[in-house]
Amino acid sequence: MSAPSAVSRTAPIAIAPKPPRFPPSRQGSISIDHYRNFRNGVDSPDSDSPNGYPAVSCEACIHRRLDCVMSDDDDSCVSCQMIGVDCSMAQSPPLRKRKLNGEGDDSHSKRSSPGRSDNRRRRHHQPSLSSTAASSSLIEEMANFGGPTLLKRTLGLQSDRFSQYIGPTTDFEPSLINLSSFNPQDESLLARGTLRKVSDNDTFLLLPDGNTPGYAHILEDVDEIESIVAPHGSKLIELYFRVIHPAFPIIQKTVFYEKYERSYREFSPPLLAAIYILAINWWDHSEDLAPLPRPNVRELERLVRGTLADAMYRPKLSTIQAGLLLSQRPEGDQWAPTAQLVAIGQELGLHLDCSNWKIPPWEKGLRKRLAWALYMQDKWGALVHGRPSHIFSANWAVQALTANDFPDVEWEENDVEEKTEIERGRTLFSQMVQLSLVLAEILETFYTLQATQAVSNAGTQGTQLVLSLAKPIQLKLKEWYAALPPAIRMDSTFQGSSTLLSRLSSIGYLHLAYFATEITLHRCIIRSIDAIESNTAPGASTRVDPYIKHICRSAAKARLISAMDFVNRLTPSHLRAFWYFASKTNFALIGTFGSLLWATSPGREEADWYRRRLGEYRWTLSVSSKPGEGKGLTEFAMGMLDITTGLLKQLPEKPLLSRSGSVADIDAARRQSLLALGGSAVGSMSGISSMGAMEGFSGLPSGEASGGQSPRSLESESSDEGMYGNFSATAGMAGLAD
Repeated sequence: MSAPSAVSRTAPIAIAPKPPRFPPSRQGSISIDHYRNFRNGVDSPDSDSPNGYPAVSCEACIHRRLDCVMSDDDDSCVSCQMIGVDCSMAQSPPLRKRKLNGEGDDSHSKRSSPGRSDNRRRRHHQPSLSSTAASSSLIEEMANFGGPTLLKRTLGLQSDRFSQYIGPTTDFEPSLINLSSFNPQDESLLARGTLRKVSDNDTFLLLPDGNTPGYAHILEDVDEIESIVAPHGSKLIELYFRVIHPAFPIIQKTVFYEKYERSYREFSPPLLAAIYILAINWWDHSEDLAPLPRPNVRELERLVRGTLADAMYRPKLSTIQAGLLLSQRPEGDQWAPTAQLVAIGQELGLHLDCSNWKIPPWEKGLRKRLAWALYMQDKWGALVHGRPSHIFSANWAVQALTANDFPDVEWEENDVEEKTEIERGRTLFSQMVQLSLVLAEILETFYTLQATQAVSNAGTQGTQLVLSLAKPIQLKLKEWYAALPPAIRMDSTFQGSSTLLSRLSSIGYLHLAYFATEITLHRCIIRSIDAIESNTAPGASTRVDPYIKHICRSAAKARLISAMDFVNRLTPSHLRAFWYFASKTNFALIGTFGSLLWATSPGREEADWYRRRLGEYRWTLSVSSKPGEGKGLTEFAMGMLDITTGLLKQLPEKPLLSRSGSVADIDAARRQSLLALGGSAVGSMSGISSMGAMEGFSGLPSGEASGGQSPRSLESESSDEGMYGNFSATAGMAGLAD
């Protein structure tokens, strides 16, 4: 591929009879350099589109100095149809045609993809120009294919320009921007750059790539990246889309395959390197690659660090994709890069509602998926690193995801497994977004500096305050879990191909995230109780009501048992699959929560119970960490568990409490609470009478009787209902319920 064009693209694209003039050497012919300025597709802003144009242009296009693009349903070109003139190509011999791409189906190719058959059938056919629907949306249709059209509408995917969102407080005054003269492409050339107006209220500044660091070395970098993995690049791409993409769909698969078949040079270097780095983690799961030596991952990481740093000077959607993929590495969950990605996303306007922007439909869908992936990265990063989040609801206008935002709508007609994986992946990603919204509410409600100070200021009423705030969030978690589609429940299995690789399931990371969210909520409740107990003299009336304390600790214990049971039920098909970056810390949080309950246990019996269960949990983690089954995923959790249990050895010995006496004290406290609350409370308490079945401090029947596995399954809806009912009643006893 030759060097980039020297033609400046900061000027608006002319549509008048005076089109932009090219250098003499480019007049009358279409060179490869000329094609570097074409923007074709979603995933690579540095893409070329050298295919699909007739060798000879029609007379009208030659006169107007346009490249001729043929229609699908007749022999005239698209340009002539648009201006309503007779096309000279209608009387010419048939030429090779280029299809227009339909909404959400960008740049599909009839060529086979790596690992695909040549007779692949499309689920959705491209619309015809002769149809009413296609005619009414012709502008959007033309915006969906690459080429030098006058209606090119991409914003964050241009090959030689990058965009910067113009905020309301910058040196650009919005009212003055509206005074600028915009051409039909909604662009206005200024001395500082080109303004691009995408809606009545949102404007971007387009700047040339050529003035940014590292631009001259893009081809050199991508060549070096490809040489490191050669000749296994296509196999790694196949691994990526087989293992990672279904659970984390931030790339448009069909477009990627088409581009990769033409040339790896069509991708930005950091994006291509990030895909290779992630795919290499499943090197041993490919029969073709397993016997061969692995590529030099360290060298790939060196290149991706440099190229991604350069790409941040000219940020595009591919920059966000590369950053998000790199963050999914076991060692990639660092907080500082997350902050950079959030800043770049704001630069690109990902925090805005793009539903009514003047951009192609597929770019709207891609922006929404990347925006929510960035949102999740920020929220889960804030959780696992214990840092303040960078994204707040007051500055977040992205709409909820819909099925139309996921563009990969094709599969082999007879490949039921592929269809199932595509649908499951969409559901998994969408449900993770919904769970992340609940997590964000928990972090905002309980873990900001202001929130923790409010609980501290409440003193002995701190637990009541926490319970009143926790109740509606707990109900949201209950409703979220109850509404999970069957396809992504833990008991859902798909019996398809006999190869293990085709049966890998990433649904485990969603359920683990659910338990981490529950634990995050219950941690603040247990902390509030412990804070009051630690600062109050024994026997004082200002201590937490024993019955409320018992219910809260029993509910927390139920979540710990369920979480440990979940980990114990993971199979190789789960452990070998793709896991979201926060998963290794989420495994550790289960052990941390158990350690907290151990440390705050009032008596020796309960403390010993948690000690034994944590020992069982460590054994489960060690089994899950055997080579080829989540190696590295659970090792971090084991290390943290060893640290926390080591710290617990410094605790003073717990008192030996009488089991029967403890139960009697709790029953007496319950009766006293009922009398204090009055007869109206009796009805509300009847729903939690089953709490008496929670023997002593064991909360739920211990797993010791069943070989260390809890009888309470994650899918036990009735058991969940009882636990949540108990939690609501707890808030009711404190005088804070409905």
